[in-house]
Amino acid sequence: MAPTIDPVDFIRRETKVKPVPHAEEIRLHLADEAMELWQKTEDELGALGIAPPFWAFAWAGGQGLARYLLDTPELVAGRKVLDFACGSGLVGIAAMKAGAASCHAVDIDPFALVASQLNAELNGVSMTYQAADITGDEVPDLDIAFCGDVFYDKPMADKVISLLDRLLERGTEVIVGDPGRSYLPRTRLEELADYRVPVIGALEDNEIKHTRVFRFAKK
Repeated sequence: MAPTIDPVDFIRRETKVKPVPHAEEIRLHLADEAMELWQKTEDELGALGIAPPFWAFAWAGGQGLARYLLDTPELVAGRKVLDFACGSGLVGIAAMKAGAASCHAVDIDPFALVASQLNAELNGVSMTYQAADITGDEVPDLDIAFCGDVFYDKPMADKVISLLDRLLERGTEVIVGDPGRSYLPRTRLEELADYRVPVIGALEDNEIKHTRVFRFAKK
């Protein structure tokens, strides 16, 4: 029989509850030692086909979005929100704390959704969750969509841009947080905010990432 791992137990055991550096109003289950958790995840979960623990880190794009939402609550007040590729759930949590009517958190990694739910509970908010790749699906009927740090390789960027275009066609506003990843579609972006965001140097090329928040525009 294949081994099984309880995601709730794994997340609680391998992380510590910490405030988000650039959005200290929010606390998350975060990796204490980045590379140690990454290696442990590969060792314990890799054989089960479970993805690396992207959910255990507050990535720069998500931190920028969270800060912008907390400082600009009118953007989401009373609106239905999509947190695409939610990871830790940071952006969705910020949206709910800023007064969103609801948030639907989507990620391909089931562990990310468990982490998002635990993190939402930590912060006294609730969201709905979906473990799926929605880039090729019918787009959800929501008011505003957020995506952070999703333009890191071309295949992913192409799929995401296709999804975002379909969201725009449906009338959904799209907001992007990004620290200048390689495949960021710069010609489609209207800058809204500019931050210097603390990150984990072991996973990035620097301990501070110049991170911007953008509105994604139609072609």
